[in-house]
Amino acid sequence: MRSKRKKRTTTQKKLLRIWHYIRPAVVLLLSLVIAYAIVSGAINYFISHYIMPVDEHDATPIEVIIPPSSSASSIARILYQAGGMDSQGLIANTAVFKVYVDFVGKANTMKAGTYILSRNMSVRQIVDVICEGNAPKNTTNFMVPEGYDIRGIARILEENGLLSDADELFKEAKLGSNFSAFAFISALQLEEEMSQRDFVLEGYLFPDTYEVYVDSSVDTILIKMLNRFNEIFTDEYMTRAGELGMSIDQVVTLASLIEHEAQAPADFAKVSAVFHNRLNQNMLLQSCASLSYVLNIKKFTFTESELATQSPYNTYLYNGLPAGPIGNPGRYSIEAALWPNADFLEQEYLFFCNGNPAESRELLFSKTYEEHQENVKKYQQYWIQG
Repeated sequence: MRSKRKKRTTTQKKLLRIWHYIRPAVVLLLSLVIAYAIVSGAINYFISHYIMPVDEHDATPIEVIIPPSSSASSIARILYQAGGMDSQGLIANTAVFKVYVDFVGKANTMKAGTYILSRNMSVRQIVDVICEGNAPKNTTNFMVPEGYDIRGIARILEENGLLSDADELFKEAKLGSNFSAFAFISALQLEEEMSQRDFVLEGYLFPDTYEVYVDSSVDTILIKMLNRFNEIFTDEYMTRAGELGMSIDQVVTLASLIEHEAQAPADFAKVSAVFHNRLNQNMLLQSCASLSYVLNIKKFTFTESELATQSPYNTYLYNGLPAGPIGNPGRYSIEAALWPNADFLEQEYLFFCNGNPAESRELLFSKTYEEHQENVKKYQQYWIQG
């Protein structure tokens, strides 16, 4: 027994001596493994958060203009702010971008120009595109007046040589499948009633003057117009819509009616008040503008058969707002929809009609049906020409 105990002790001593010699190497190896894991994790985090695309699923084209003599820092700011105030830009961090272009030796090789980029591009891809540069392209301007519907916009694009076939625009605007990156469009696409709608994009192609390349695709043009709507419909508008218990689409739809019914500046908020009052009292809106959209004509009076036209846009037949906007309203009409005339709301005005269009663009408003009929009887002789 004593010899065995002595043998174990000797073995242990040998192991201790061996461990004494190899321990520094083991400690060093473990330290290297831990350091590698930390560094590797940090590098992976850095790459995934700052070098890879800010949104690999968002291919929305974004136009970026790099002015001549722009420094790497100014280019970084342009890319960071490319999405607008309320949207994510093309890069996640300006300082990292500057470090990256310095590290790869491209800080001084990026070129001025106009580029079409997207959020699903990595920093490397963006830098490569800007370093490659692009030849100047010819541009053209087109102007969309307030209230124009998609058919009218198609005519404008055709007249400016930007569209060869209106059906191409209609196809893109029908379902808006390529524009789901816009929250106000993706929200519409979830609605069951969208099948009743002529065009999902109707109402959101903001009327304005635009500059585009002469070879711009239909999608690029539509995205430019949708971006403009996104800029116009601010958080203040969103908050006010919530106060009224209205969705963005309801506001835009109401604004599209106001845009076509009112012509004199003072009438926009008054028309809005009339529509709000009728909606609150569950009355038919009976908007001629909605029927004009259905029949694709513009006039002041309609026949009995026209008034009976079956369409979810016909507010002579169906309560509430039409199935969707009947055009693309401007800022003034959107604000009128959100802030109707307070006095007309309180006094519950429910009717309006045209006077003599040759003399004045102002409408005649009344509280009762009897008063309204008196106005109609007096002025309907002047409407036939419409």
